[in-house]
Amino acid sequence: MPDSRSLFDLTARTALVTGSTQGLGLTIARGLAQAGATVVLNGRKADQLAAAVDQLRSGGLSAHGAAFDVTRSDQITAGLAKLPPALQAFDIVVNNAGIHRRAPLEKMEESQWREVIDANLTSAFLVTRQIVPAMIARGSGKIINICSLMSELGRPTTGNYAAAKGGLKMLTRAMATEWSKHNIQINGIGPGYFLTEMTKPLAEDPVFNQWICQRTPAGRWGDPAELVGAAIFLASNASSFVSGQILYVDGGLLAAI
Repeated sequence: MPDSRSLFDLTARTALVTGSTQGLGLTIARGLAQAGATVVLNGRKADQLAAAVDQLRSGGLSAHGAAFDVTRSDQITAGLAKLPPALQAFDIVVNNAGIHRRAPLEKMEESQWREVIDANLTSAFLVTRQIVPAMIARGSGKIINICSLMSELGRPTTGNYAAAKGGLKMLTRAMATEWSKHNIQINGIGPGYFLTEMTKPLAEDPVFNQWICQRTPAGRWGDPAELVGAAIFLASNASSFVSGQILYVDGGLLAAI
């Protein structure tokens, strides 16, 4: 039986994290790199991507960048092909890319619907489809889809996002059904309310902030660093018999009425 500490060691593994130039994606990428992985960050804007890569490298971490739009198959193929060959056989894929476009469903533009579905759901299919054949051939791999509380719950003006994240939960299970036999573990992480640059305006709204803190049994917003443990667990040998699961990191929110 291996040393329990080695179960979480990601040394010599390569991880792709989509949508990782900022926020939760960058935090997850940093955490995987600190556990020993070489990480490939992804974003559409070359300048933001380069800045994020430099930020990790300045901390002594192994990081590279791949610029592509996760909703475009041609860009995914071209972006990954530009990486050195040694970085193209990914051991870990984290499908984190996503966006919000809020509107009441009866007033939502078709473009708002399609944009959110493509960015939050279809992208995970397109990126993983590109990478998983090599995992199947190798007989190992880890796929982590970043789901959401909205994979289980709805809120007004987030119908497109809830549909996408609910679909991502089921895509996670479908992937596990098809690929677990190849020693590939496919799981999801469902973050609760985390304090990021994107959510900062919500946290600064006294009414919304009070609602979140009262609704969450832990009584506070999550710190992005609190997602790292779940990501390392699902990316490592510690989860070798865990597949098709969604791990909610939400301060107990889903457990409470």
